[in-house]
Amino acid sequence: MSKVVASAADALGDLLRDGMVLAVGGFGLSGIPADLIDAVRASGVTGLTIVSNNMGVDGLGLGRLLDAGQVRKVIASYVGENKLFAEQLLAGQLEVEFSPQGTLAERLRAGGAGIPAFYTKTGVGTLIAEGKPLAEFDGVTYLQERAIIADVALVHAHLADTEGNLVYRYTARNFNPIVATAGRITVAEAEHIVPPGEIDPNHVVTPGVYVQRLVQATDRTKNIEQRTVRPRPAQMPA
Repeated sequence: MSKVVASAADALGDLLRDGMVLAVGGFGLSGIPADLIDAVRASGVTGLTIVSNNMGVDGLGLGRLLDAGQVRKVIASYVGENKLFAEQLLAGQLEVEFSPQGTLAERLRAGGAGIPAFYTKTGVGTLIAEGKPLAEFDGVTYLQERAIIADVALVHAHLADTEGNLVYRYTARNFNPIVATAGRITVAEAEHIVPPGEIDPNHVVTPGVYVQRLVQATDRTKNIEQRTVRPRPAQMPA
């Protein structure tokens, strides 16, 4: 059965509510579900908890939800590219839970796998460990981290079929596959959507069983936070 919905607004219209938890794929501005983020902004929902590696940059990506004052709490591993984020944090307008990047990835993966918690050495003896249970295994201290399950997960794929099987492209794959498994409902946007059978099963990264709704991504500029390039060898001066 086709999971394709006419638009991002239609895909999210009956799912969004104030105070919900959204897990969002992407890394900075790479592989972000930009159309779905815009639909969240347009909906006007507030009090959101956003789980994502970071919050984009000012005015782009998840930074657009900060601009609109729709975010109450952020669970992320890095937020250094967003000045508004810092301002809201220092003003007490935003609650922030920092999670080491690998730990955040595992918390999302565990949520998708039905594992409620796990133990890790990362963060022991730091502020990350405050208030969390500790346990000793083979003479080593570990801290307990809870899994993350979002009300709705938003992801971006390069290729999808109408049944929701997803393929990602290069580094835009990043957090998208684990975010896709961590939502009670997962909505995906894809740059290219093909009929069932057009994708080699060996190439599927996220099986369609994890995806409830799918929308065609609009053709838009793919921004990056900081462009660092050098001349190609043929262009380099002698």
